[in-house]
Amino acid sequence: MTVGSTQGHLPPRKISRAKPLVIPPLARTLYLTSLWVPLIGLGLFFLYPLALIVQRSFVQRDGNLGFGNYIDVLSMGHILGVVRNSLVMSGLTTLICVLLGFAIAYLLQRTRARLRWVISIALLLPLLAPSLVQALGLIFLFGRNGLISQATGWNLQIYGLWGLVISNSMYALPQAVMIIQASLRQSDTRQYDAAMMLGATPWRRFVDITLPNARFGLLSAAFVCFTVTITDFGNAAVIGGNYRVLATEIYAQVVGQMNFNMGAVIGILLLIPTLMAFYIEKVAAQRHTSGATEGAMPVAPDRRILRDIPLGILGYGTAFFLIAVVATVVYASFVTLWPYRLDLTLRNYNITAQGGYGPLWVSLIVSTQAAAIGTLMLFMLVVSQRRLGRGMAKAVYLLAIVPVGVPGLVLGLAYVLSFNVAGAVPGMLYGTTLLIALCNFYHYHSQGFLTMVTGIRAVPAQLEETVTCIGGNTLQGLRDVVLPVMLPTLVAVFFFLFMRSMVTLSAVIFLITPRLSVGAVSVLRLDQAGFATQAAAFSVCIMAVVLIALGLMKITLAVVSRRPQAAK
Repeated sequence: MTVGSTQGHLPPRKISRAKPLVIPPLARTLYLTSLWVPLIGLGLFFLYPLALIVQRSFVQRDGNLGFGNYIDVLSMGHILGVVRNSLVMSGLTTLICVLLGFAIAYLLQRTRARLRWVISIALLLPLLAPSLVQALGLIFLFGRNGLISQATGWNLQIYGLWGLVISNSMYALPQAVMIIQASLRQSDTRQYDAAMMLGATPWRRFVDITLPNARFGLLSAAFVCFTVTITDFGNAAVIGGNYRVLATEIYAQVVGQMNFNMGAVIGILLLIPTLMAFYIEKVAAQRHTSGATEGAMPVAPDRRILRDIPLGILGYGTAFFLIAVVATVVYASFVTLWPYRLDLTLRNYNITAQGGYGPLWVSLIVSTQAAAIGTLMLFMLVVSQRRLGRGMAKAVYLLAIVPVGVPGLVLGLAYVLSFNVAGAVPGMLYGTTLLIALCNFYHYHSQGFLTMVTGIRAVPAQLEETVTCIGGNTLQGLRDVVLPVMLPTLVAVFFFLFMRSMVTLSAVIFLITPRLSVGAVSVLRLDQAGFATQAAAFSVCIMAVVLIALGLMKITLAVVSRRPQAAK
């Protein structure tokens, strides 16, 4: 008897439709809270201040709305030159960082050069201190009273454009190397093997495979370098001299002349090129199709003398220069009177000016708050985002990464305009460590969010379904599945936010008050007051704190990574 005839004698059965999945009230409440609390935070502490700075740029002297402020700014004789200076400086810095960063990344990733760890340590040094430390080191070496200038009698003219380009290149280069190295790591060795079988020379393989696969990394590195240098205030204030850029112009309008509306206009001028670079980078990312495939085999490093010698000269030469600049700052912090009395002393660490070590403790509090609040908010956002529909999830994603395109200097000014008000609830936050912490968090919101997204993609959906099938609730799923897998990511994001908050300057320069300051601002003020060696000493203290945090992160990640093995 056939299957068809058997079915013909069976009575017709009622076809039951699948019941829609019923989400328990507790789970629904939890996920709605996890979604809306971070989104409300983005609205209150990012979108609202940004909208207010745009609105204030149109408020004219008579209180009416119009383009008067823009006309006044553009009619300034020097403003077009300031814009040109900013674009030239950032353009040169970006070009240097991308070219040099590619060479160093290739040396680290594709060659068998010895002592590569020296280069890695050297690239880490600029990330341990405020950006102005590079400028301080250059002045100690090449300034009018610098070691090299005193020893040789040369007048190197380190102040101005080239001093800014060199110091900003030192600051941005490590980020460029990390991005480009990650793109080189994605290549598949099978493409190179196929090209070799077809008779392609090493140069053709480099041109036809390496460069196309790395082009998105190069573009991303260019975007990051351009953004962090055109908006940096520390190096421009210390070594810029008479070379005026948009960052110092905003500071002059707001702090020097208390003209917040004009400062808002210049902030918009600073925001435009940054957002344009952000847009170009995102369009390229959408069109980009990586050469890497699932199960790709990494390219093994090899040794070629004609290639490795020039790359080694660039890589080790750059590492030596970075180490020399930072080491000079450390050395200067122990010098009695730079550069005339070079005998060593601890007197520079007896800092009493500019609030003494009080701002350093404030930085510790601010950084801890930013790390704790930021890690929790980002975790809530990515957990809730993966439960959303595709369209809504994409909208949340785009909103979460937009802060990367807003300069810290503009965000800090927006916070002043939004929260430095009397008789209102937002005004209660002004002059508190919490507001500075929130500014730091939303300044680095995008980087933390992208890291969290990468971490939550490693959470197996099957395990969550298993917990649900055996009767586990939402909290148990988070505790037993999501948190154990994401724990290394949570640790990494926490320490990332902590370390960046310790060294950031541009985002908080407008938020300090006579009674509340942070470490990076104290370094700037000590240098401007003529206490260069004490500024160096304070910088060393900040670097020590960040270095300790980095060590704690490594130890914590090592302990966390051993927990699953111990559990097994």
